Amino acid sequence: MKQPALSILATFMYACSFSLFISCESKKPEVPSTTYIDVDERSPWYWNYKGKTLVLLGGSWQDNMFNHPTGLKDHLDVMLSVGANYIRNTMSHRNVGNVFAYEKNTDGLFDLNHFNKEYWQRYSNFLELTYQRDIIVQLEIWDPWDMYEDHQSFGGWSHHPLNPANNVNYSTASSGLPEIIDYPPVGRPTGHPFFKTLPEMDNNEILLSHQKAYMDTLLSISLNYPHILYCVHNETGENVAFGDFWADFIRQKANEKGVKVHVTDMRRNENVRSEDQNHLYNQPDRYSFIDISQNNAWEGLGQKHYDNILYVKDRISSHPRPINHNKNYGAVRHGEEESVARMGRMIFAGAASARFHRPHPMEDPAFMYEKTEFGLGLSPRAQKIITSLRMVTDELDLALVSPQNELLVDRDENEAYLLAEPDKQYAIYFPDGGSVSLELSKDKNDWMLRWINLDEAAWKEAILLESQNFTEITTPAQGHWIALIRKK
Repeated sequence: MKQPALSILATFMYACSFSLFISCESKKPEVPSTTYIDVDERSPWYWNYKGKTLVLLGGSWQDNMFNHPTGLKDHLDVMLSVGANYIRNTMSHRNVGNVFAYEKNTDGLFDLNHFNKEYWQRYSNFLELTYQRDIIVQLEIWDPWDMYEDHQSFGGWSHHPLNPANNVNYSTASSGLPEIIDYPPVGRPTGHPFFKTLPEMDNNEILLSHQKAYMDTLLSISLNYPHILYCVHNETGENVAFGDFWADFIRQKANEKGVKVHVTDMRRNENVRSEDQNHLYNQPDRYSFIDISQNNAWEGLGQKHYDNILYVKDRISSHPRPINHNKNYGAVRHGEEESVARMGRMIFAGAASARFHRPHPMEDPAFMYEKTEFGLGLSPRAQKIITSLRMVTDELDLALVSPQNELLVDRDENEAYLLAEPDKQYAIYFPDGGSVSLELSKDKNDWMLRWINLDEAAWKEAILLESQNFTEITTPAQGHWIALIRKK
C-alpha cells in the first residue's frame, strides 16, 4: 500500500516543525542524562531515581491524566501527600473534556497534517508537574481501547482521527482502513489494520507515516524528562512484532538524544507463562522491565497471584529487571479485599511497583476521589493503603530484603508473606490476620516488633520480643496487617 512520496514527506516535515514548536514552547528541565530513572545497581528488581532505591506506589482517578487538566495539580499533590510516587498515563482521548491530537477543520473533520497544540501542551504540562514532584510516569502510548468498538464517551474507532470517515487526508479506498470496527480488543491478534502497518505485515505506508509523526512528536517532549518509563501498549493482544518495532523506535530516538530509557510492552494475556509473555522475558535488551498488570485480573487470586510473580522473577533471573504492576483492579476482580491484598502481595513478592486501577467509568472530576468496582483509584481507602505501604517500605532497606516465606513456620496458604534480610530485618504481611512463627537469632540484642494496619496508616506501639527457638507472630485482629521486626 503506497502513499505518494510528496504526501509522506509533507507529513514528516510537519511533524518535525511541530515538534520543534512544542519543544520551544514547552518548559524543559535541565537534566543530566545520568540522572534518568534506571534499574537499581544493588537490586535490579527495583528502580533507582536520583540515587535512591525505589518501590513505586500509586493510585489515580483516570488512566490518561495528561488529558484531564482540571484539578490535575491538586490530584498530584494529594498523591504526593500519601506517599504515592507512580502514575499511569495512556495517551488516550476517550473522556468528556479530553482533546484529540489533531486539529479539526470547519467541517468537523480532522487534518492529520496539523497537530492540536492544546493536546501536546496538556501532555507537556503533565510531564512537568510530575517531574517537579518526583512522581514516576509509566507512559502507555498505543491504547487499544481507543481503536476498537466504542468505549466511554469518545473512545473507539468511530471517534478516532485515523478513521477515514473522520479525516480529510485519505479514504477507505486509498488507505485500506475501515470506517467501522465493531469488536473489542482481545488477547490474540485480530485483523485490525492499525496494528499491521509494518512492511512485513500490510506495508501500510500511509498509516505508518502518521504513526511515526505522532511518536516523533511525543518523544520530542518526553525524552527531555528523566522520570518516564515507556510502555508501547495498554494490554494488547496484537502481533508481538508490532510492539517490537515501536520498542526499537523509542530506543533509537533515545540513543540519538543521548539518554537512557526503559521500555516494555503490556500483554493482555493473563497467563504469565504464555508464549507472548515469554517473548518479552526473552529480550532483556529490548524490554528492560516487565509489566504483568493482567496478573491482577481473573487469573491471579490469593496464593496463586503471589506465586505468579515469583514465577516471573525466576523466569527472568538470568537477566533480572523490575516487574511493574500498573493496574490493580477493584472489586470486580474477586472483591475489594482481594484488591487490597494484591497490593500487599505485590510488594512482598519483591515487585517494583503496585498501583490501584482507576474508578471506571467515572469521567466527572467531581468524583475524582471515589472508588468503583473497577478500581480504588485515589479514594480515601486507597490513600490509607498507599500510605501504610509507604511507611513500611521506608523502614526497609529494599535492596537487601527478598521474599522468603520458607522461613515462616505453621503458615497456611495465603496467610502470610515474608520479606527478610535474615538476622537483620523482617516484614510479614497478613492479608486477613493470622499467626505464624519465625526463628529469630539469639544474641544480646532483643527484637522490636511494630504493627501497622493498612486501613489505619499508623504504627502501633512497639513490642519487645525475646528470641526463642521460634517466636510466634500473631496479628492484633483480623484485617490487613504488616509486622515489622528489627533489632532493638
